[in-house]
Amino acid sequence: MVTVMSDHYYSAEPRSRLKLYKLTAYLKGFHLQFITASGVFSPRSIDRGTRVLVENMIIKDGWKVLDLGCGYGVIGIVAAKLAPNGFVILTDINKRAVWLARLNVKVNDVRRNTDVRLGNLYEPVRGEVFDTIITNPPQSAGLKVCYKIIDEAPLLLKEEGILQLVARHSKGGKRLAERMKKVFGNYRVLAKSGGYWVYASIKG
Repeated sequence: MVTVMSDHYYSAEPRSRLKLYKLTAYLKGFHLQFITASGVFSPRSIDRGTRVLVENMIIKDGWKVLDLGCGYGVIGIVAAKLAPNGFVILTDINKRAVWLARLNVKVNDVRRNTDVRLGNLYEPVRGEVFDTIITNPPQSAGLKVCYKIIDEAPLLLKEEGILQLVARHSKGGKRLAERMKKVFGNYRVLAKSGGYWVYASIKG
């Protein structure tokens, strides 16, 4: 059983004292800058899982993309750069993360084709459909939360839409891949690096 504490990055209102940081990164061919802070996931550096996912995710220009659990916005901002004629919605339950993501879409000049929304999992996008849902799921929140992301994804994907997620294969990722196969009837591995695997399932 996982006890969710108020200062976890997946809580709505982190109580940790606000400390701001600034990161620069070269991702998928883009030089990017990010304002980060205490109380969000991986504030002092872009974590390896996110890097592996960003470098290997499938994005086509014109797509509508959901960055679920966006944190300070790395995945969604790269997606917006890759799909300038598409549209990316970034969501997070963490108010501080949403504030930072909104700052970062301005810093990286992708305001035109992005929208950052506050809310738990799929709540901010009910009734919408996407070409792809991309997430570095909050494994620390427990399998129940991660399974909910997988189980409900088909309701928000177009036909042949793709769920893409990253996880440490030996620390829960294998079970997530099995769940993806159960729900979608398929999955494939897009990349492996440093113990992190990127999995993708297509809605058929």
